[in-house]
This record gives sequence, structure tokens and C-alpha cells, in this order.
Amino acid sequence: MVWLMRSEAGAVAAGGFADYVHFFRSWVAAPLRVAAVAPSGEALARLMTAELSAKDAPVLELGPGTGVFTRALLDRGLAESDLTLVEFGSDFARTLQLRFPEARVLWMDAAQIRGNAAFEGQEFGAVVSGLPLLSMPPRKVFAILAGAFALLRSQGAFYQFTYGPRCPVPRPILDRLGLKARRIGATVSNVPPAAVYKITRRKPLAGGAPAFD
Repeated sequence: MVWLMRSEAGAVAAGGFADYVHFFRSWVAAPLRVAAVAPSGEALARLMTAELSAKDAPVLELGPGTGVFTRALLDRGLAESDLTLVEFGSDFARTLQLRFPEARVLWMDAAQIRGNAAFEGQEFGAVVSGLPLLSMPPRKVFAILAGAFALLRSQGAFYQFTYGPRCPVPRPILDRLGLKARRIGATVSNVPPAAVYKITRRKPLAGGAPAFD
């Protein structure tokens, strides 16, 4: 029997019991890939998308799952047609296609976006990531970040949440890619509690080297 904590029950009410069951079954089948027993809650979704608006279009979402962050992006004024959703789980990808028919849904591994023909000529204003980076090997985290920033506009940002006490992207990876991370907020109403980080490019020093701040 699965018991829901109060905030977890709120997530079920917001996304529907079917979403909770779908997510829980996916976690049972692949706990390292899904890394959570329930979809992200509304408070986390609002925090993840708080800085975004239609001016950031188009937006790339990695690991959207059942579409909690996707719905929050629509609430922020982005159109479905402004969204590209990259999802590795085939069941989740099919659900996303049904729920957001005007969005572009790509069934693929987020670590393979760099140089992929599906993104040729595209440039995004922001990346919203629901990927469980803490459960991934550093090589894969590096590939995901390198691919995302290859597609981001110069002032674009990568938004990532984590259940851990610090940024889920290790400092050596940030340094190697010339990136910096800033914690922009946290929510205790999510299960488990989560924090959100904004990852951006570092400003270059005179001479072209990245600024390590």
C-alpha cells in the first residue's frame, strides 16, 4: 500500500491520480532514471518557471515526464508551439504528445542532443530540466550540459532542480564548460523538498578566458 504525505496528496490532486500511478510505476521499473516516486508539485513547477515568459521562446524541456513543468510554462505565457520536449521514457513521450499536441515531442536521450540533426538551425532561449542529474554519471551530466548550451542563446539559462543540498552539476563540470550556477530558491512543499538552480555562461575576462566567480 502506498501512503501519501499531505503535499504528495496535493500533487496527486493537481495532476490526477493516473499521473501519480504512471510516475510511480515508472520509478519502480527504473528508479535511477526516474529518481522520484511522484511527479513534481505545483510549487516546484512555479519556482522552476518563475523567471520565464514568452520572450524566452522557444524553450527546450528535458525530461518533462507527465508535463508538470510544461503546464507551468504554458501558464507563464509560452505557447505549446514554442516548446520542444525531450523525453526518454516511451510511455511519458506518448502521454506528452496527447496532452500537448502542438509541442514538439522528441523521444530520445537528452545526452544525445548535441550535434543531433533534429536540432539543426535551432536556438533556444532557456532550458528547463526535470532530469535526475544526481543519479547520473559525470560523463552523462557533462554531455547533457554541453548539448544544452550548444543550443542556447548567449544569454540563455539552464534551470535545474535537485533534492540534494547543493548544485547537482559538479564544480569540475561547470568549470570545464565555463558555466556558473546560482541557487534561486527552494520549496519544502514538494516531496521530497527541492531547490532550483539557474546555470548560465560565465562572463569572459579580457583575453577570452572564462571568469570564475
